Amino acid sequence: MIDLNNIEVAFKIKSDKELKNANFLFSMIKFPLMVRFLGFMSNLALKMRLPIDWIVKPTLYRHFVGGETIEECFPAMKRMFVENVKSVLDFSIEAVKKESEIDKTFQELKWSVINSGKHEAIPFSVFKPTALTTHDVLKKVSFDMPLTSTEQISYNNFVQRVDTLCAEAVKAGKPIMIDAEDYWFQKAIDDVTEEMMLKYNKETAVVYATLQMYRHDRLDYLRYLIELSKRRQIIVGIKYVRGAYMEKERARAAEGGYPSPIYPTKKDTDDAFNEALRISVENCDRVHVFCGTHNEESILALMKYMKDKGLPNDYPSIYMAQLYGMSDNLSFNAAKAGYNVAKYLPYGKVKNVLPYLVRRAEENSAIAGQTTRELIMLKQELKRRKSLN
Repeated sequence: MIDLNNIEVAFKIKSDKELKNANFLFSMIKFPLMVRFLGFMSNLALKMRLPIDWIVKPTLYRHFVGGETIEECFPAMKRMFVENVKSVLDFSIEAVKKESEIDKTFQELKWSVINSGKHEAIPFSVFKPTALTTHDVLKKVSFDMPLTSTEQISYNNFVQRVDTLCAEAVKAGKPIMIDAEDYWFQKAIDDVTEEMMLKYNKETAVVYATLQMYRHDRLDYLRYLIELSKRRQIIVGIKYVRGAYMEKERARAAEGGYPSPIYPTKKDTDDAFNEALRISVENCDRVHVFCGTHNEESILALMKYMKDKGLPNDYPSIYMAQLYGMSDNLSFNAAKAGYNVAKYLPYGKVKNVLPYLVRRAEENSAIAGQTTRELIMLKQELKRRKSLN
């Protein structure tokens, strides 16, 4: 097994200034009260349309986001690619409501998919389904509720847009990942994703579903997808994440009077995540894997499953990934050992990316030890570099 905590490798591409900025940010977001205040002020600023670029861009935005456009992401993308770390460019916009805005978003996503085919450093494209239709439409379809004529048109447009993006992915020669969303919307997303996999995944996994493994039904869903792949002779692509809406999902379930879809403990989620990886590697002829996690134990588990199966480190249909600005120790050390590694590299205007930035701050504050680990490694690297001067 490799050392995933070699700090010299982890921060090789970072300047001293970038390390100091990261150290400052993680020092701030380790406090839950500070993060809650950040979330409150961000929502207020968006509602009141206050100019906030001046404070967000030099801090959170610079650390977690590649830029406003694909072109602005190229410098970060190229720096990482030199160290064998690729990039998944993620247009970070969600919950679009107006049809004109949805169409504008769709055109940007289409360009992002086309662009993936032009660069060796971009192995996948990705999109959030809520960027292509409304919450109400996805919720109604998920729960088999009748749609109005206008909503039916919106849903039909949604399916057509997803189909177009998947077709463009085929032309680009790069897979496309369909992100998971709230439990209320996910059934509709799963159904459309399956439809696209049946259409496009005949020879390889072009379309990837996303499974949030904090949901207690996802292992059964994985087994269903594997059986579907055998029955319909397709290859399934799956991105694994733990999940991003835990507290909201539990509160919504309690309010709605239905059982929570989320495992009761983090250990249950961790066990399910690692079991999903094991099952996938065992069925690597039918399952292509994109393992999105900042959990070192899960990365080591995936490496072990690959070794036990006799797969090389660079087995082409298994990727591991972390978010840009987080867990560089996992990304760059795994890449140095020859594994396929990618960073999720968000891009977009500050007002669009702000909800994403707040979630990253909340995630670092909520995950036990995440911010502490980042800070310890950053301080160690700054100290190591100072000792060399």
